[in-house]
Amino acid sequence: MKNVVKTDQAPGAIGPYSQGIQVGDMYFFSGQIPLVPSTGEMPEGIEAQAHQALKNVKGLLDSQGLSFSNVVKTTVFLDNMDDFTTVNGIYAEYFVEPYPARSAVEVAKLPKGALIEVEVIAKK
Repeated sequence: MKNVVKTDQAPGAIGPYSQGIQVGDMYFFSGQIPLVPSTGEMPEGIEAQAHQALKNVKGLLDSQGLSFSNVVKTTVFLDNMDDFTTVNGIYAEYFVEPYPARSAVEVAKLPKGALIEVEVIAKK
C-alpha cells in the first residue's frame, strides 16, 4: 500500500505529482527546488538556493519523523556543473558519514528558473 506525503513544511506540488510517496518503510520524495514554503519566493544565488532546497528536503523528512541520516539516495540536479564544488560544501553541512549514495547531473533548465533541485529516497 502506498501513502501520500503532504506537508506545509516544504513547497506544495506545482504540477500533477505528490510531495512524496511512502511504501512500507521507504519514502520517495519529489525533487525540491529552492522555493520558500511560506512565500513561494526563491532566493538568489547558488549558495542560498542550495541551502533552501536542502531545508525543503528537511521539511519533508521532518514531516515523516525522519532525518538526513535516514536518506539512502540523493539526486542533485544543477543548471551549471561549475557550481558542483560549492554545492558539495553546503551538502556536507546537512549530511554526515556514512553519506547516502548520490548522483549529480547538469540539466539544461529547472522549474521556475531554479539553479538546483534535490531529490531524496529515505528508509525509516
